[in-house]
Amino acid sequence: MSTDPQLPGSPIRDLWQVYDDALPSVYGYLLRRTGSVSTAEDLTSETVVAAIDSASRGRVDTVTVAWMVGIARHKLVDHWRRRDRDQDRRDRLEAETDGPEDPWGATIDRLRAQQVLETLTADHRAALTLRYLDGLAVPDVAHVLERSVHATESLLVRARAAFRSRYTDDEEQER
Repeated sequence: MSTDPQLPGSPIRDLWQVYDDALPSVYGYLLRRTGSVSTAEDLTSETVVAAIDSASRGRVDTVTVAWMVGIARHKLVDHWRRRDRDQDRRDRLEAETDGPEDPWGATIDRLRAQQVLETLTADHRAALTLRYLDGLAVPDVAHVLERSVHATESLLVRARAAFRSRYTDDEEQER
């Protein structure tokens, strides 16, 4: 089998010949199953990239619309697995952080808390803001800050300690 895109009958040339017919079928298939335009678009892109890769490596004899939809089916299953895996991780992290209620947290004066937050370093302020004001999970904070989850957890521990120390010091000075 020839893989040279210049030669007739090559998988890459065949791919481009069915591309216009396959794209609406692939996108429609994915949109009906995900219900999300952006997810369907992303998965359609992943499908096209996988098809190009497969065709360029000579892993396919005949490129058809059905073959492309088959690739889309695999991409959809991968998407569902990733989503479920991510949800499991979020659930585990939430379960780990669900502990006894911290009574200290309920007594914070909002204005003074904002003032104390502004005195912290940029890293501490960003971590605390993303986690507690924006409500992001620790892995999401790690992603935004471009850190590992472990490094982000450590940063949050230090940031909470710095915040609590300054908040408590300010409170004692007022007495």
